[in-house]
Amino acid sequence: MPEVHVHAPHELTETHGASVSNRERIFELGAVFLLSIATVCIAWSGYQAARWSGLQSENYAKASTARSLANRAATDGDEERLEDLLNFNRWLESSTQGDTVLADLYRRRFRTEFLPAFNAWQATDPLNNPAAAASPLRMPQYLLADELKADELELQGDRHFAEAREATENADKYIFGTVFFAAVLFFAGISMRFAWTPMRVTVLALACAFLAYGGIQLLRLPRH
Repeated sequence: MPEVHVHAPHELTETHGASVSNRERIFELGAVFLLSIATVCIAWSGYQAARWSGLQSENYAKASTARSLANRAATDGDEERLEDLLNFNRWLESSTQGDTVLADLYRRRFRTEFLPAFNAWQATDPLNNPAAAASPLRMPQYLLADELKADELELQGDRHFAEAREATENADKYIFGTVFFAAVLFFAGISMRFAWTPMRVTVLALACAFLAYGGIQLLRLPRH
């Protein structure tokens, strides 16, 4: 019996091969696209995390410096308050004893910042007015520049500390975002190892989901 050879039409074999080849190319291009985008996002996240970390260190240093200066100014203010108190007590003692020469001597030693409060205190007639303040140090006119400076520096320190803490949180968020993009690299990379189409589609879908979520979170973060 003669041997029969069955040949499939040339167009059918070429079409089927082209179909498989095109599908493979689509999967490969999709994987390469995901790998590229994820790599760029990881690089950007690392760059931003480094910038925020630098800002964090800078603000922590500023906060430490401001608080150190605030402590120094507060110490100077305490010394000035003690000096004003001692000179006033000596003046008061000399005045009540009638030693005007010694009283004038202590009055000349009053600091410039103390004089407005002292003059305002004297204007209240403290010797005859029971409602008068016990000393000029309790008058609203008694202000110490070093104490005001200490308060201002303390506020600056608090502000820098808050900014440093915010920078730390932003750096941590950027670093955490790289986890999602690393997952994209993993899933997109292993997708090309699967020959079974449903599995490949599933893995690429997971990569897309991680990329979308990580990208949304990345867009929400502040940039520095």
